Amino acid sequence: MFILGRMPPEKNKNAAQNYSVLLKTALNFLKNEKTEKQGVKGKRLKAGWDNQYLLKILKIKA
Repeated sequence: MFILGRMPPEKNKNAAQNYSVLLKTALNFLKNEKTEKQGVKGKRLKAGWDNQYLLKILKIKA
């Protein structure tokens, strides 16, 4: 039975695993970025502030 405002159970089975994979992938991108001499926290903040740096981390040509 579907209740308005709630996801059907079959669509929410893999949510935790999908989120975990996404976080690990993002962490690996930050760890592999070697142009900045900062920790992961600093790189994450800089990527949030600077779109060009974010594109560099994601290896997207702008």
